[in-house]
Amino acid sequence: MKGVFDMEEMTKIEIITRQSKLEELKLALNEIGINGMTVYNVLGYGTQKGQKHKYRGVEYSVDLLPKVKIEMVVCTVPVQKVIDTALNILRTGEIGDGKIFISPVTHVIKVRTGEENKEALL
Repeated sequence: MKGVFDMEEMTKIEIITRQSKLEELKLALNEIGINGMTVYNVLGYGTQKGQKHKYRGVEYSVDLLPKVKIEMVVCTVPVQKVIDTALNILRTGEIGDGKIFISPVTHVIKVRTGEENKEALL
C-alpha cells in the first residue's frame, strides 16, 4: 500500500485509538506538519468485545470502551507519512491499538472566506 496516495489530492484520515495515546500522537503529527485536527471522545469496541470487571464479587461487562477519534484532512503532508507516524506511535501489538480510515475528499469550503479546496485547508 506504500506510495499509492497522491499528495495533490485532499484526503481525510480518521484514527480511532486509546485515549492515553492522544498527546503523543498530536505532538508527532505536529512535527510532520499537521496543524489542524478534530478530536472526539467516543465509545466503541472491536475485536476485544469490551472488558469484564468485578465489583463487590459480582462480574459485569463493559461493552463499550472509551476511545478517542482524531480526524484531519491533508493535502500538503503526504498521507503515507501521516499513516507511518500514527502507526509508529500507536502500535503496541495489543488488542485495542485502533484503526485508521482513509477517504478521498472531493470538496472543501472555508465558511469564513468562501475559499475552496486546498486554499480552504491552508
